Amino acid sequence: MIAEWGWLAPLMFATLFLLLLTGYPVAFVLGAVAMIFGALGVVLGAIPIELVQAVPERLFGIMRNETLMAIPFFTLMGLILEKSQLAEELLEAVSQLFGRVRGGLAYAVIIVGALLAATTGVVAASVMAMGLISLPIMIRHGYSPAISSGVIMAAGTLAQIIPPSLVLIVLGDTLSVPVGDMYIGAMMPSLILTGFFALFIAVASMIKPQWLPAQPALRVDINWSKLLHALLPPLVLIFLVLGTIFIGLATPTEAGAMGAAGALVLALVKRRLSMALLHQALDGTAKLTSFVMFILIGSSLFALVFRALN
Repeated sequence: MIAEWGWLAPLMFATLFLLLLTGYPVAFVLGAVAMIFGALGVVLGAIPIELVQAVPERLFGIMRNETLMAIPFFTLMGLILEKSQLAEELLEAVSQLFGRVRGGLAYAVIIVGALLAATTGVVAASVMAMGLISLPIMIRHGYSPAISSGVIMAAGTLAQIIPPSLVLIVLGDTLSVPVGDMYIGAMMPSLILTGFFALFIAVASMIKPQWLPAQPALRVDINWSKLLHALLPPLVLIFLVLGTIFIGLATPTEAGAMGAAGALVLALVKRRLSMALLHQALDGTAKLTSFVMFILIGSSLFALVFRALN
């Protein structure tokens, strides 16, 4: 019977691909395609009706998974840091290190992007913060719009791979691999990727120097005190989150809770913690977490039906 309806699985995959190109939310596309082809498979006899009983078990399995509790914690941490203007201070401080180096602002964006990725784990937070702060500065100093936007997008998406990445949490849960192992495994590739971004800027500055002009205006004495004040908080948070995971003191969920608490304390110390900031961060956390959970539910249903269709 399965061989008779063997065309259903390729059609299901093609339908998913086409619907994703429409721009409709991934979570709902996955769920809808799974439900449609699951029902079609049952009607045609390609899928046993007993398989439907596995759906509630899968959904409850996702909701009972304690590892996924790390997602709202890391999201909350990232949004609080974004709202407390950590990125702005970091960029200003790191840009001093490069002075008149050609492409110095681009290097600063890459380094700050990597630091933000290691403290937020949320791509949206990194990209929005870097875009709003960096792009006007780079354009004002004569950088190519293409290079400027490209560097910001590339540095922002480092949050996909640099721990504590939400993607790695979801991937670890899907593959039944400990999230701590996923984080350890991602460290070297993420450092290599960051290095390649910097290498690209170095090559581009030699081939097309007009795209990345030197900045005499940035040649100022480095304010080491200001630099330390900008770099110390994210470095402490990175150790609080990743260090405790790597040395085995905390699980990813516990480390996420400590990171969220640390971000709140940091915002409080900087006198930027307010009810408005907290409300925005909690609202954003609820939305992003819900969307991630819907993606997990949709992908789980899709995998169940896809496997059933052989």
